[in-house]
Amino acid sequence: MFKIIALVACLAVIACAQSYGGDYGHDHHSYPKYKYEYGVKDLHTHDHKSQWEQRDGDHVKGQYTLDEADGTHRIVDYSSDHKGGFQPHVMRKGHAHHPHHGESYANIEQHY
Repeated sequence: MFKIIALVACLAVIACAQSYGGDYGHDHHSYPKYKYEYGVKDLHTHDHKSQWEQRDGDHVKGQYTLDEADGTHRIVDYSSDHKGGFQPHVMRKGHAHHPHHGESYANIEQHY
C-alpha cells in the first residue's frame, strides 16, 4: 500500500513539474512551492510509516520511513533538482529476522 501512495505522490510531483514548465521568472503564480507530511502508526496492524517533502522551485527534498516485514526500519532521504536529478540515500536500521527454514512469516509470533 505504501508503494502505491509513494508512486502516486511521485506522479503528482512530476505532473506538477510538467504543468509549470520551467520559466519561473515571469509568472509569480506558476512558481511551484509546497510542503507536506504525513504518518501512520497503527498499533493493531503494526503499520508504521511516515513521509515529508518540500519543494521550492526546481529543488525537491524529502524523507520517507517504514518498518519492514523483516523487522528492520528503512529510512530514505532524497533530493531532486534540474542538475543532479533524483538522488536517494537509503539506510536500514536494526537486524533482519527471517523465518526458520520451511517456516513462513505468518506462523511466527510477533513481539512489538
